[in-house]
Amino acid sequence: MLHNNAPLAERLRPQNLDQVIGQQHLVGEKGVIRRMMAAGSIPSMILWGPPGVGKTTLANIISQQLNMNFYTLSAISSGVKEVREVIEKAKYHTKTILFIDEIHRFSKSQQDALLGAVEKGVITLIGATTENPSFEVIPALLSRCQVYILKSHTEEELKDLLARAMKEDIILSSKEIEIKEYHALLNISGGDARKLLNLFDLVISNANGAAITDELVMSVAHQKVAMYDKGGEMHYDIISAFIKSIRGSDPNAAIYWLARMIEGGEDLKFIARRLLILASEDIGNANPTALVLANECFQAVNVIGYPESEIILAQTVTYLAATAKSNASYMAIKQAKALVRQTGDLPVPLALRNAPTKLMKDEGYGKEYKYSHDYENNFVNQEFMPKELSGTKFYEPGKTAREEELRQRLKFLWKDKYGY
Repeated sequence: MLHNNAPLAERLRPQNLDQVIGQQHLVGEKGVIRRMMAAGSIPSMILWGPPGVGKTTLANIISQQLNMNFYTLSAISSGVKEVREVIEKAKYHTKTILFIDEIHRFSKSQQDALLGAVEKGVITLIGATTENPSFEVIPALLSRCQVYILKSHTEEELKDLLARAMKEDIILSSKEIEIKEYHALLNISGGDARKLLNLFDLVISNANGAAITDELVMSVAHQKVAMYDKGGEMHYDIISAFIKSIRGSDPNAAIYWLARMIEGGEDLKFIARRLLILASEDIGNANPTALVLANECFQAVNVIGYPESEIILAQTVTYLAATAKSNASYMAIKQAKALVRQTGDLPVPLALRNAPTKLMKDEGYGKEYKYSHDYENNFVNQEFMPKELSGTKFYEPGKTAREEELRQRLKFLWKDKYGY
């Protein structure tokens, strides 16, 4: 039983799948993890998602409900020795879960130490990571695990969590609490349920009966000074400030946050990978060279290592911050995915279908397709969309010089079809 002095997030930690907020694709009525647990067996898995979305909680619930022995290690403070100790203990039990938090921080040799035990079923591995496991988990281990993605909490889910805290928590339920404004609570916590609850608890302890407003939350949050901790909340706050500074075209602020991360011992590959994503998401076709430079930076950091890599990172950061910005291609894929979910699997036009057999040709597959290179300017006006979506525009070039060139070309080719 938890002591009343335990943090609010710990006091309110879900004890079963029905108490988990969000993640219905995993724990809902038809969720894959709920179905496996109902069958009484789960595979080794990697839980991938942002901080505070329930990775550790889910691992605990699985072990409790399946009555499995549960060992937990942190990749920050544990190594091969600790892994082998757990594996040795697991040999004397029939069902054992080894939960490894931040498994992306395990080295190749540390991950290698898990392979045999996972493959033979000595342990069921549950790894938690905030980073893409394709980059950070060795292929041999990844192939032996299922990867499940946990999604960021929605605003409504987080508000429901606060309501539950005020109603069910042994301490807060005895207090008169009024939340007048939610923006600061939700914004500072950044979708992290654990961070939200602990911030909420801190604000209440400083509210002295006053209603909770954005101003009160900000004043309390600013008093909570923290040093950079690459394994804690400041890790996510500083990378957020870093990315937003580059997006906002401020190379001076970006360099400052880069220095904070370097001095704090942050993984340079983590920084370089974030720059690679930003180069496409926030710069895109406004300056395609940005993606090339970011990719070269990522490769160089992997080859060179510390401390020389900081020079390459500084060059890349200042370039990305100073160059033109556009999120047009990022918005295009977001809109296209939303429409796909709405309209479903519309048929591919016959003219665009592959026709490797005579039967397919007889059915009209590939008929009337026009090979663009046979025409002037390597272009011929024909329909490439499902007929139900003809004329739908997803990509809207930005106002930068390079994108304006793209806009004029598209306008010339497609005339008035897409409204360029």
